[in-house]
Amino acid sequence: MDATDRKILQLLQNDASMPIGEIAEAVNLSATPCWKRIQRLKKDGVIRKQVVLCDPKKMGYGAVAFVTVRTNQHNAIWLERFAAAVQRIPEIVEVYRMTGEIDYLLRVVVRDIEGLDAVYHKLIHSVEMFDVSSSFAMEEIKYSTAVPVDGSPLIAVE
Repeated sequence: MDATDRKILQLLQNDASMPIGEIAEAVNLSATPCWKRIQRLKKDGVIRKQVVLCDPKKMGYGAVAFVTVRTNQHNAIWLERFAAAVQRIPEIVEVYRMTGEIDYLLRVVVRDIEGLDAVYHKLIHSVEMFDVSSSFAMEEIKYSTAVPVDGSPLIAVE
């Protein structure tokens, strides 16, 4: 991956709907070589997929909760059941296996506290857990889906 590929990735992470011609102009290429680079980045798995990011608040999901899960069952069967359970609950948008005191961290988007309670009940009916704790985010200070490209800030596209 060279500097041109990285610049293309910066542009696409900022706006995946940007026309090829505009991307090509921004990276000093003609449209066809630019398109071929993007196709190669897709084929190589660097670009996993292109999506639309919806505003959770405008979709009625105004609350974000972070849920920590501790288990005393560290086996494949439990993990399979847990992974299947979180996949079935659409409000759980991210799940990470952690080091340290917490086994799993979940980011959950819900309408309100009752929505989190409903998610909690779905989860505890699906899999046994030792401890579950949650905290609501008071304010979103930074949110990005962009992966850093050589540590440089994203290019603002007007």
